[in-house]
Amino acid sequence: MADILTPALGESVAEASIAKWTKKVGDAVKKDEVLVELETDKVSLEVVAPADGVLSAINANDGDTVVPGTVLGAVTEGGAASASAPAPAAAAPAAAPAASGGVDIAVPTMGESVAEGSIGTWLKKSGDTVAKDELLVEIETDKVAVEVSAPAAGVLTITAADGATVTPGQVIGSVAASGAAAAAAPAPAAAAAPANTGSAQAPASAHLSPAVQRVVSENNLNPASLSASGPKGNITKADAIAAIGAAAPAAPKAAAPAAPRADQPREERVKMTRLRQTIARRLKESQNTAAQLTTFNEVDMTNVMALRAQYKEVFEKRHGVKLGFMSFFTKAVVQALHEIPAVNAEIDGTDIIYKNHYDIGIAVGTDKGLVVPVLRDADALSLAGIEKGIAALGKAARDGALTMDQMQGGTFTITNGGTYGSLMSTPILNTPQSGILGMHNIVQRPMAVNGEVKIRPMMYLALSYDHRIVDGKEAVTFLVRIKELLEDPARALLDL
Repeated sequence: MADILTPALGESVAEASIAKWTKKVGDAVKKDEVLVELETDKVSLEVVAPADGVLSAINANDGDTVVPGTVLGAVTEGGAASASAPAPAAAAPAAAPAASGGVDIAVPTMGESVAEGSIGTWLKKSGDTVAKDELLVEIETDKVAVEVSAPAAGVLTITAADGATVTPGQVIGSVAASGAAAAAAPAPAAAAAPANTGSAQAPASAHLSPAVQRVVSENNLNPASLSASGPKGNITKADAIAAIGAAAPAAPKAAAPAAPRADQPREERVKMTRLRQTIARRLKESQNTAAQLTTFNEVDMTNVMALRAQYKEVFEKRHGVKLGFMSFFTKAVVQALHEIPAVNAEIDGTDIIYKNHYDIGIAVGTDKGLVVPVLRDADALSLAGIEKGIAALGKAARDGALTMDQMQGGTFTITNGGTYGSLMSTPILNTPQSGILGMHNIVQRPMAVNGEVKIRPMMYLALSYDHRIVDGKEAVTFLVRIKELLEDPARALLDL
């Protein structure tokens, strides 16, 4: 008999909840087959069968809280398993007898450390004819949306409804790739042609993801007239947005007949994505836990901008990466953290943990929400090393390829709202950290310089800090130190 144990749950994760068992007692299982899913406050984990056999015991039920090492159940090894193992294989054809050579639609791998996702809106319904590689549905995870296309041409059968939770490899439908299906395939296309005159979105609806479908519907675009730049000939959201301006002149004619309000609901209820739920929970926890306070200052970016303009071309040729402002800010932050260690610390109960490493979280905005990957040992990196590290983390964030290890363990965070035009803000702490620096837009403003009014590129800086551990004097000193290092970059080189 082999025990099914709760695995290690990751850094700072002490417990998990049983999400669901995929098998019941008495079922035959194969080694490495997923048996149970665990949920923590950071990630979902899959627990697999330790051996071939029969699931003989379940010790923790759905919803129970478990810790690493807990025995969740047991698998009995032996002849009974081999006798019963063929049953699932034999049952597969029985599950879809009408498929007659049908091809399963399986959930693809959704990225490292992503154990489950949610079915979005199916773009086709059961019984519809689909073409090979035609987009059928998007699966949303807490990091990325994964497109699922038809594996063959034929008739679609859906087995997982909108909103259902699914795991990699799970069958969510099938396509009956038969001669009848192939013969029927041209019929919907022919029927769709006249529909094009009455409905702009009907002909291309099969090739539109939910996000694209929304842009097309809200702007009365004709999918048949859109250029498709996406993979497999699909129309992307960028294609639809680009077509809005081109379609604008026709808008007055379309607006002449007043459309009834029923065609445009006043409200729309949409389930939050997993990533958005995690962001909402963590931000509220941060507000409820820390005594947050924000102090402000402004920095004259003249010297940094001049230095960057002077060396950016040589820098890019030498290091293969562009020289941005984030590397200067990261260097300044690290030096200020050395001098004011309380900002690089955290509270644990009645203890203060001072960090002697400088792992800087860099907030990155993605289509799905805000994530904060961590640049490790920033104090040991050069400007080029910082820029390369930030570029790699940013790309992984936008591709939905970040691992949990890349988003844990930061000691301080930098967020740049200036890239979106923000003039000033009060960032929320990324707990359990005690400080976060907010960068903002660079704006030309008149400033008094040595008794004269001069136009200078100015940026407001905001430091939010946990007042339980960082005093006002330390916070202000920290922010002033960053200001000094940025206004006179030579200070950092001379360690002044």
